[in-house]
Amino acid sequence: MKVSLVESRADLRAFAEFPLRLHPTDRYVPLLSSVIAAHRRAAELFLVRDRRGAVVGRTSAHRSDAFDAKVGPRQLFGHTEFVDDDAVFAAVLDTVEARAGGRPLFGPVALLPNQTGGVITSGFTERGFVDSAWNPAYYPAMYERHGFRRRFEADTWLVEDFSDGAFGFDDARVEAERLVIRHGSRRRFRGQLPILREMLNASFAQLGYYTEISAEQLADQTDGLAYLLDEALLLWLEKAGRPVAFVVTVPDISEFLMAVGGRLGVLNQLRLLATRGRYRRDAVLVIKGTVPGEQGKGYLTLLSRELHRNLAAGGYRTLRSTFVERENTASAAQYRRAGGRPLHGYTFYEKGATA
Repeated sequence: MKVSLVESRADLRAFAEFPLRLHPTDRYVPLLSSVIAAHRRAAELFLVRDRRGAVVGRTSAHRSDAFDAKVGPRQLFGHTEFVDDDAVFAAVLDTVEARAGGRPLFGPVALLPNQTGGVITSGFTERGFVDSAWNPAYYPAMYERHGFRRRFEADTWLVEDFSDGAFGFDDARVEAERLVIRHGSRRRFRGQLPILREMLNASFAQLGYYTEISAEQLADQTDGLAYLLDEALLLWLEKAGRPVAFVVTVPDISEFLMAVGGRLGVLNQLRLLATRGRYRRDAVLVIKGTVPGEQGKGYLTLLSRELHRNLAAGGYRTLRSTFVERENTASAAQYRRAGGRPLHGYTFYEKGATA
């Protein structure tokens, strides 16, 4: 095996296209090629080639001061794809370990767990979706055979019933507590981001994997979202004028990204915009939370009721959720209450850390 740093445009193209050849096109959702190019500014990208020169694996390596402060010094790796061959995975592993300087390894993340990454450990016959992972069944076996252990185990979720009876909330509290539900706006979306960012960082600070997201990072992650936004699905709750809870849900454009191989240039953006009505059948709940001091008061129940009413009114068939840690029982309970079921088992992997 030969490992080389991605340096040229041809290398970057090979890096982006490798998983499109490796995985079924009806299950794997590619990361946007523009996102991969942006990640190259923060991480080293590597290709693994066999003796014939064919690409058989890829990975990236980087570090994060914010993640180190949260979890301890770690060598992060991401964008990790490989054929079912121990020699290929060993080449990937050797490449990351060579840059670790003795640090434990953690990943796959691109660039952090609260952005994208992870490995699915079950549900391999179910397709992936945006902001979530999909991989074949040999991936977790490969990691574990090479000495990795699971960290932050979780599940993604699927809900197919949008009746709101599962979310009982005393409406007398709305007036008594001066509660107001706000909606996203395509026109004012950029101005609404600071409100969401403040709640997001406060709500998730207690989670073991989460690092505070900056204004720049949030802007990058939501770039282009405004023109696809279904305003009825992005919700937050104000209590006496102060934002206290939120739910960010977006139309699921996974099938479009599958069809275009993650290449969302200007032409494909116009195609997506022209056909966006086709992608109002499925939705993805990207993130939800309640700020500290207001948790346990049923505010997400109120927002979930509103969300389910809006999904039903909008003609949506399914709601998929990005990963929820198994220790986060309150969040998972929201999906169980609605008759949802776990879709994919989900984990990150660590090697070299003291258990």
